[in-house]
Amino acid sequence: MKKLCTAILLAFLGSMLAPAAHAQFAVFDASNFGEAVQEFGQLEQMYTTAVETRDQIVSAYNLAYQMSQMPQDMAMRYGSQFSSWTDIAAPDVYGNTAAWVNALNLGGQTQALTAYSNSVIQAQPYPASALAMQDVNTQSVIQNQVATSELAQGTTTGTLSTLGTIRSNSQALAQKLANLESDTYSTDPSQQSEMAVLGKINTATLLQIHSQQDTNQILAASVQQQIVAQKQQIDAQNRAINEAIYFQQNFPNTMQQITGGVSDSIHAISLSPNGH
Repeated sequence: MKKLCTAILLAFLGSMLAPAAHAQFAVFDASNFGEAVQEFGQLEQMYTTAVETRDQIVSAYNLAYQMSQMPQDMAMRYGSQFSSWTDIAAPDVYGNTAAWVNALNLGGQTQALTAYSNSVIQAQPYPASALAMQDVNTQSVIQNQVATSELAQGTTTGTLSTLGTIRSNSQALAQKLANLESDTYSTDPSQQSEMAVLGKINTATLLQIHSQQDTNQILAASVQQQIVAQKQQIDAQNRAINEAIYFQQNFPNTMQQITGGVSDSIHAISLSPNGH
């Protein structure tokens, strides 16, 4: 390009000086020569700018090409296997465990209620007439025990439903994770574009959030079970306290009735003519 510009300039100067060769005196046009030199400088600057632009484009292309290349052994170097949810299996000798296993594998409130009714001893309702005959403290204890049983049923069926639903969805989640892992380690350029990588990052984040939700549900179910167990302990402690208070309040009268009855019996025996 630079040689071409030089040739053009020389040809231009030659055309300007050619007519003067036939005259006796050569005439030099300084203004035309200055313009030619100026145009030559502009052409040289354009050439230099074009070369620099070309070098930048080539450098950017080489960098982009290098960044687009995926290591060939990433799957072998970093691919890992993790444990996954498996279906529960248990013997069913008397036909009362299948519903429980079904609830743990599939989830659902209906399956959980069926599992509870088939596998857990059911508390019978206390007869209303018999309950009315008890004193206030005894009625409170009976009603409290029934409430504990009902709360235990609610938390147990809720836990069965939650665990079963998570286990039921685990297979689909495992397939999505396998797809994400395959795309991450893929050497296909379309899978390693900027938008493809950003999409996989968003997908991984969403899967992590959903997995954390499942973990939180399991933790919540565990806490609910612990709350019921704690209620049972509190009930036992409060019953012991109430029984101790009742004993302290009624012990003197009870002993007086017992000793008084024994004294009357002994006195009646001693006054009997037959000695009986």
